[in-house]
Amino acid sequence: MNTHQTLMTRRTIHDYKRDPLPEGALERALQAATRAPNHKLTNPWRFTLMGPETRERITEIGVAEKRKKRGGLSEAAETSIRTKFSRPPELIAVSQVIDADPHRRREDYAAVSCAIQNIQLSLWSEGIGSKWSSGGVTNAPETYETLGIDPAVEEIVGFVWVGFAEVVPDPPRAALAEVMRTTP
Repeated sequence: MNTHQTLMTRRTIHDYKRDPLPEGALERALQAATRAPNHKLTNPWRFTLMGPETRERITEIGVAEKRKKRGGLSEAAETSIRTKFSRPPELIAVSQVIDADPHRRREDYAAVSCAIQNIQLSLWSEGIGSKWSSGGVTNAPETYETLGIDPAVEEIVGFVWVGFAEVVPDPPRAALAEVMRTTP
């Protein structure tokens, strides 16, 4: 797949097969992440690869967060959340080193966002799906503790779910004319 095809066909994957990733694919994607544009070369990104025990704990945090948000969970909803966390072969927490300067912090967030996009594009070029999610469990203090991330030093930008797609969605996208303007 050439670069343009990768860019145009990448989709956010929500449902994953349990198949393991090819050897080296995740490392190649993380290496690509470190090549993201980064003003002043601060390398603000940090990647935490979650092992089985950590994922079990993160799953419990995810269930608790949803229960708190919804005021309770049905058995089916809880099962769905547990499947969501256990099904993809890999789950990565991507965090950003916090800079005291607000301008630098904003630029670093942009760089980390580009790094996440590079992960997704690298994986997609090998036929592997991914999803970037944030909020809920990624913001929970228990998540920081479980992952060994000091919230005074780093903030979690999101989780990247990684695996082969069960289904590749094709959501509608805005036409270029709807999002582009030309000035004289």
